[in-house]
Amino acid sequence: MILSMTGYATASAELDSGSLTLELRAVNHRYLDVQLRMPDELRGFEAALREAINAQLQRGKVECRINYAVRGAQSGASLNRDLLQQLAAWNREVQDALPDARPLGVADVLRWNGVLETPGASADELRAALFDLLQGVLQEFSASRAREGEKLKDFLLQRVEKIEALRNGVMPHVPAAIAAYEQKLVARLREAMQNAPAQDAGTLGISDERIRQEITLFAGKIDVDEELSRLASHLAEMRRVLAQGGAVGKRLDFLMQELNREANTLGSKSVDAEVSRSAMEMKILIEQMREQIQNLE
Repeated sequence: MILSMTGYATASAELDSGSLTLELRAVNHRYLDVQLRMPDELRGFEAALREAINAQLQRGKVECRINYAVRGAQSGASLNRDLLQQLAAWNREVQDALPDARPLGVADVLRWNGVLETPGASADELRAALFDLLQGVLQEFSASRAREGEKLKDFLLQRVEKIEALRNGVMPHVPAAIAAYEQKLVARLREAMQNAPAQDAGTLGISDERIRQEITLFAGKIDVDEELSRLASHLAEMRRVLAQGGAVGKRLDFLMQELNREANTLGSKSVDAEVSRSAMEMKILIEQMREQIQNLE
């Protein structure tokens, strides 16, 4: 399975004490970077949560957001009597010191932090609910990454096929270029022989051996057999890596460097417009693949 580093999943659970929501999102990153954002009452579970996430992922910048919304007064909250008495005492003291000050109203008191006490979940209950939620989210998160990974795999294989077609199209052009060079060389020689004065014609004679040497030298300069062979080898390796699956991002990124090197060399050796065009098309396709490979784990 090929996995993308980008993904998203979320889920919620209802407890007697409130609602728990966990959201997981990730983008591409060179290494694994997990950031946890949660309320203070859940901080005690941070290490275990991080460990569970790290066990499922290898690369990517991952953000895990957890929200715990405690139920309000309609769900059995009670007044904190001690704090209520303290607020009443403070209200009287302020009124004595500042007769014109507005006294505390019911709404003011109920909004005071800690006045309403809501029965909370035990640590064990919160932990069980939280990790059940996390497992479900991780499954959906992995599924979304797998779906995106399959799309990227298809994208890459389509580009591999196009590069293979371009490579196969280049192969007949090299012998044709050598034959054209030979014809041009012989034609220039004949033209020189025809235009030279009779007394100099003898000095312009070039042996068949010399022509063969020139053609051999030219053929060596434009020989791209090694480049085409290495292109085929790298493309075959790409197919193998994609078929094998797993964490393939770094391996494929290395293969992009190798493919780009061969395409550059192919272009620099080209003496044919069609070969030059093919080399440029290869480089465009390789760059398209390289950009998408950055999203693979």
